[in-house]
Amino acid sequence: MAYAVWTYDPDENQLDANVWTVPAVGGTPRRLTTYRGLDRSPTFSPDGKRIAFVSKREGDKQNQIYILPLDGGEADRVTEMPLGVSSPKWLPDGKRIAFVSPVIAGAETPEATKKKVEEREKSKVKARVTENRLYRFWDRWLTDDEFPHIFVVDVATRKVTDLLPGSKRLFDLQEAGGRSFDISPDGSAVVFSANSSPEPYAFLNEDVFLVPTSGGEVRNITATNGAADTDPVFSPDGKRIAYGLQRRPDGWPDRTRLAILDLATGKKTVLTEDWDVSPSSWVFSPDGQSLVVTAEVRARTNLYAIPVAGGVPRELHRGGTVTGPQITPSGEIFFSISSISKPPEIAAVKVDGTGFRWLTHTNDERMAGLALGKVRDMTFEGAGGDPVQMFVVEPPGFDPKKKVPLVHLVHGGPVGTFGDAFSFRWNAHAFAAPGYLVAMVNFHGSSSFGQKWVESILGAHPDKPFTDVIKATDFLIAEGSVDEGRMAAAGGSYGGFLVNWIAGHTARFTTLVSHAGVYDLLGQFASDVSFGRQHSYGGYPFTNLGSIERWSPNRYAKGFSTPMLILHGERDFRVPVTQGLELYGVLQAKGIPTRLVVYPDENHWVLKGSNSKHWYGEVLGWLARWFK
Repeated sequence: MAYAVWTYDPDENQLDANVWTVPAVGGTPRRLTTYRGLDRSPTFSPDGKRIAFVSKREGDKQNQIYILPLDGGEADRVTEMPLGVSSPKWLPDGKRIAFVSPVIAGAETPEATKKKVEEREKSKVKARVTENRLYRFWDRWLTDDEFPHIFVVDVATRKVTDLLPGSKRLFDLQEAGGRSFDISPDGSAVVFSANSSPEPYAFLNEDVFLVPTSGGEVRNITATNGAADTDPVFSPDGKRIAYGLQRRPDGWPDRTRLAILDLATGKKTVLTEDWDVSPSSWVFSPDGQSLVVTAEVRARTNLYAIPVAGGVPRELHRGGTVTGPQITPSGEIFFSISSISKPPEIAAVKVDGTGFRWLTHTNDERMAGLALGKVRDMTFEGAGGDPVQMFVVEPPGFDPKKKVPLVHLVHGGPVGTFGDAFSFRWNAHAFAAPGYLVAMVNFHGSSSFGQKWVESILGAHPDKPFTDVIKATDFLIAEGSVDEGRMAAAGGSYGGFLVNWIAGHTARFTTLVSHAGVYDLLGQFASDVSFGRQHSYGGYPFTNLGSIERWSPNRYAKGFSTPMLILHGERDFRVPVTQGLELYGVLQAKGIPTRLVVYPDENHWVLKGSNSKHWYGEVLGWLARWFK
């Protein structure tokens, strides 16, 4: 088993990743690379004698593919792509590697793209020009005509073949094509998912495509479905493809179904139509008779096996958050798993669900030196009398007979969840450590509680979630250990939006923290992705302005009275920084104690180590200031 271990040095603002291996039968992990940088995406060659990985080493302007022999020697670079590479995958012959790399439209070869990049860097005109609806994403502009292509490199000759010449399709923009492509067992074809709608991208629709690894015709094999088809993988015999399927297009928050497509007949079979969850990370069992998947169910991401012939999903492992399952020819499943109190480690379980065991203990020594409070999984009556789940994290040494401050952490999305997962951002134990009781409510609209729950807030985005947070507050106060004079709510993204809504609708909280929070719903049409907002807001500005204004926090500024900390990244294109600046300006004009923290080099998240350390200092310092 090969994996990457990431380490942070917040004082040096240095993030490193190195490649490690651990025996499948268990044993001592072995560190393969020691480079001060990011060595990641490791993958074994078919004969198990070499590992390919992605790195940006001395002399590299962008990430490239390196190969390291396991019997010793130096890493050898095998690509020189001008815009970098991602997602290396060996072909079965062990002689070639497929990967994803962007090219500039009209400059199809790496050499031509390199020339275009050099011309762009030298140009004194830096204007960004577009007529597309989708023109930037998270923290980068999409106006440079760069499109991801799948390439195959011959390891011996270094010859690179572009499988998608002339393509202007967009892959999964977040993963740069990671799970979006797979190679057939005989190495003859690549299957991938990508956006099929042309510029100007008036709508987005992912489809599944098939192309020979030698190059040739690219075929759309799911064109009949008008909604998203994603993440295809080949069956062991290469005759079928498993992929994710949605029913509703145009940004509707639809759940994903797992489907099987027979390549010879074109017959499609949906395996999980009656399973009210969204499976992910599917992989075929060695005999091709079942699919191993992860699925988020009631705030935990569990491991399941689904019969290809149809039937009820069978739970293989429950608890924590499972990611990235891989399966060996013998049928053993390896995956990463974490919980609120345990950072990610590699574990294994047999295909029948027995024999769970840990393979790595990377963080055990570090965690042994920390005092962590108890985590409780609780349910209370929320909006409309519905049962609502939440995690409550107690401070270390918690005495339920003594009253302590309460901090609500409000998750983003809203189609997301506070799951049983370890987080380096918004870590619940970090908030509990000063002596605070931390509540993490999975309010109406959260994922992992069924499609109806997700859709329950459409058109009235803050209504039921606000009620849920207030009712959770009352529930915890009734327990007897919450100091009602010291309560806070803190959230990011949609969580910041809900905090901003709270500010205009109640004065119960001592203080509030809004990170990257939406303040003006109309202003969110400057967001990088505006698809689907009409469903969330109840319409467009030109079809139902009243609904948008009804649910926009800025319309309730008259009720603002609570001190607030506002944090934002200048490179945040999902919630533009003007949202935070406008909120700060209004609160300052009202004379309400307010503090603004803006990170010029961060996007929607605070990712740099030194900035993260500073962020926690600002947030926890603000809470301490008002909880005195």
